[in-house]
Amino acid sequence: MHMKATAIAPSNIAFVKYMGRKDEILRLPENASISMCLSDLLTTTTVEFSDAFDADNVTINGEYEDGEATRVIKHLDRIRSRATVTAKARVVSTNTFPIGTGLSSSASGFAALTVAGVAAAGLTLSERELSILARQGSGSACRSIPSGFVLWHDADTSEGSFAETIFPPHHWDIVDVVAIASSHRKFVTTSDAHIRVANGPYYGQRIARMPSKIEECQRILTAKDFHALGQFVEEEALDLHAIFMTAGIIYLTPESLMVIAAVRTWRQEGLNVFFTVNTGQDVHILCERKNVAVLQEKLKSLACVQKVIVNSPAEGTRLSDKHLF
Repeated sequence: MHMKATAIAPSNIAFVKYMGRKDEILRLPENASISMCLSDLLTTTTVEFSDAFDADNVTINGEYEDGEATRVIKHLDRIRSRATVTAKARVVSTNTFPIGTGLSSSASGFAALTVAGVAAAGLTLSERELSILARQGSGSACRSIPSGFVLWHDADTSEGSFAETIFPPHHWDIVDVVAIASSHRKFVTTSDAHIRVANGPYYGQRIARMPSKIEECQRILTAKDFHALGQFVEEEALDLHAIFMTAGIIYLTPESLMVIAAVRTWRQEGLNVFFTVNTGQDVHILCERKNVAVLQEKLKSLACVQKVIVNSPAEGTRLSDKHLF
């Protein structure tokens, strides 16, 4: 056997966040979530299966990643089992953005690995099946398989917990501008956070509110009410980080808080921008297309911002004929 495939996957920003799992092995979430695929936070992954390989080899951004390689190989085993393939694999993956800083690199990483690995193994799976498989590598990876604005269903079974497009990328021309405040890896992994938050004093209250949050977010996306979306995502991000802090986890750095404070100041001055933050320190800022240039200049003037990445609503994970090796 000797087959190779390459996939490009977008990261995604969750408007309704996912935190906590009802099944650690299957990565079934405690709540549904809604996200948007991002055009310029991308992972490209090439997977090659060959009987000539003695062992799996995983390279991420030019380096052999010991910790991540274990998760990657475990995911390759899922694909091999499904395809009844025994050949070892070479995996090479690159990112257009920092990993481990709260920009959902595992989402794009495992979505790209899933689509490339499945194709290289000779399998043909539906989008729903790909989403279910990607979820088992990294929960939020299931949201990077479909395009545009995506709903990840909460379910008690693996077959029921998948992501699907609720609005295509062209539905709403909003922009997600990422402010890289730090490229250092966070101290608490997202996987650890999922476990630790369950013991927090307010976690149960958050989970009880999630169905109504999903409904509200869907209404806002349908109406394309930008101000309502901005207020919603800020409140949701702060709610999530309150849950982190009561579980003893602090992701926000002084640089994160400086960006957040700046966003609020700019809004008071008339610039309609809103922040959201995932499980990390780098900050997402939502704006309307007409305000992108002004927001970029303001962010670049902040000493705490290392890099700015502008994203539109994007297509999901797709195959590419340009291999990395």
